[in-house]
Amino acid sequence: MDLEIRHLRVVCAIAEAGSLTRAAAALRMTQPGLSAQLRRIETLLGGTLFDRRRAGAAPTPLGELVLSRAHAILPGVDQLLADTDRAVRRATAPTRLRIGSVGAPLLGHLLLAVRESMPDAEVTSRCQYAPAPLLDDLGAGRLEAAVLGDHPGQESPPRDGVLLHPLVTEPVFALLPATHPLAGQEEVSLVRLAEEDWAAPRPDSDRTREYWSSIFTLADRHPRIPYEAEGRQLVEIVRAGLAVSLCQATFIEVPGVAVRALTGNPLWYRHVLAWRRDGPLARHGEAILRRVGDGYLGSCAASPAYARWRERHPERAQPLGSSSAIGALDAGAGPSPQ
Repeated sequence: MDLEIRHLRVVCAIAEAGSLTRAAAALRMTQPGLSAQLRRIETLLGGTLFDRRRAGAAPTPLGELVLSRAHAILPGVDQLLADTDRAVRRATAPTRLRIGSVGAPLLGHLLLAVRESMPDAEVTSRCQYAPAPLLDDLGAGRLEAAVLGDHPGQESPPRDGVLLHPLVTEPVFALLPATHPLAGQEEVSLVRLAEEDWAAPRPDSDRTREYWSSIFTLADRHPRIPYEAEGRQLVEIVRAGLAVSLCQATFIEVPGVAVRALTGNPLWYRHVLAWRRDGPLARHGEAILRRVGDGYLGSCAASPAYARWRERHPERAQPLGSSSAIGALDAGAGPSPQ
């Protein structure tokens, strides 16, 4: 018989209990069974490990030596077993992928790309209006990937452990009531719109309002903003004919509103994909960028005003990473800088 880890545990249990009777109860064994096992262990080690007395069992000098070695060995064995158990559970449990997004058309495409790359993963998503909290969550490991967005001069800062992948920079468009006199034009002047009442995001929601204000200041205009709102509420204010606003070029017109390009393209918005450098999506990065880039082109086609704008500006037509852009690079043309 070879010495086994369980034998060392028996010796330690007897020493800790101070008697074979109490040790047998702790080990859920019978006292005769434990006595027989102890005799086999002592035979294997070549000497008596405990003196059996009326008051209990006390370690002999050989027993003290065995106990000192057992106390040095068993914690490492226990840690090894715990580590291997966690590794096995991680390998067999479904991978959990948490995806975040600002309000942008890329989230659905990103979720589809993730499911294609990792079909067995458990995927969840949540949205926020501002990119900064999402970037914080990526850096802290609370998200595996996110759709971010920013404006010129407000680019997302680098974050340790996070890879940022700019996909495309698109113009910002005007959002008008469908009955507005300017809705009949292909392009509208931002200076002319500055004369209207506006609906705009709250200054503390993200830096969009700050960016809009900086462009108006350059044009020496300061529009009146009686309505502060985001998302659906902002659209409803515009639909009601109470104000004008701005929107992403990929915004799909709904009944009651009109999306129009701005003359001279004075404002821009950049779509950015991000994921953790050491996360499970990193090795699928190229495929995800290609899939999301192709999906973005579909979103462009679904927005008539943006589709027409893209026909007039083919140099900005392809998002980085899309199949079309990669084809252009292979052909030696390449998209213009975004």
